[in-house]
Amino acid sequence: MTSRTRSLALLAAALVFGSSGVAGAQAFPDTTSEGLPNIQSYSAIIVDLDSGDVLYEKDADEVRYVASTSKIFTAMALRRAGLELDEITEITGYDQTYAARGARSRLRVGRSFRNRDLLEALLVASDNRAATALARAIGTDTDELVGKMNDVAAGLGLEHTELTDPSGLNGNASTARELAAAFQASMSDPLIAEIMGTETTEVRSRDERGLEISYRNTNRALHSDRYEVIAGKTGYTSPALYCLAIAAEIGSRRVAMVFLGSYGRLTRYGDFSRAEKWLRELSSAESTHTVHVGDVKAQVPAGE
Repeated sequence: MTSRTRSLALLAAALVFGSSGVAGAQAFPDTTSEGLPNIQSYSAIIVDLDSGDVLYEKDADEVRYVASTSKIFTAMALRRAGLELDEITEITGYDQTYAARGARSRLRVGRSFRNRDLLEALLVASDNRAATALARAIGTDTDELVGKMNDVAAGLGLEHTELTDPSGLNGNASTARELAAAFQASMSDPLIAEIMGTETTEVRSRDERGLEISYRNTNRALHSDRYEVIAGKTGYTSPALYCLAIAAEIGSRRVAMVFLGSYGRLTRYGDFSRAEKWLRELSSAESTHTVHVGDVKAQVPAGE
């Protein structure tokens, strides 16, 4: 690479990433006039994973559609049903039809994959065909898998979570608070946590033609060297808007964040970036107290 090419590349990166560290996500001031993170998503929550303390919340109990972030329930239900990771499952026309309203799938009809690979497709690339295929892998149909997902929610005491399909395309509602609880529960499964923290993965069909697929995690923050992201799951539908559940190490804390109802495709990452900066400052405080500002409740350094 020539010096001119390198300079142009650096300039392009600066223009795209801005100060947020996530591509295109910087569009709002980092903090409000009260010194709180300037969260743009309709609902949000930040929870300390070790203490359980809620550090920030904004309309965290408002019931909203959660799109593909609900695939964490799908994964937990599959694992609790005893999904055989090395068994092979074929992608069928049913999977194609069921996922027709979602993003393009790379799991071709007639190709067969290990269930572990389909679980990675589900959580890394949010491939919707994997959801119904994995229902068959545990010997159930789609409705029965949805029932198991709701059993998971009930077992976690989530009273405002209602799940209607395994992909998140058709309904699936929860609150930021309850989704954060489910997200934390999902990370207690080492395999689910590992997959949700995988940047890229390659899967190969187990038929004679051997289709190879390279997947890149839909969670953009995971690909930034600026953050120590542990795991995450994204989602989008028109009713839900853009959603993000993400866990990261920030300063001395391990936190989970949920952002629901972001209008801009990148706003959820901007929210994550603004929250990350705020948490670093909060971590340096000797003590904190709780403040209420409109629909926001947050911890702030004592004396503010």
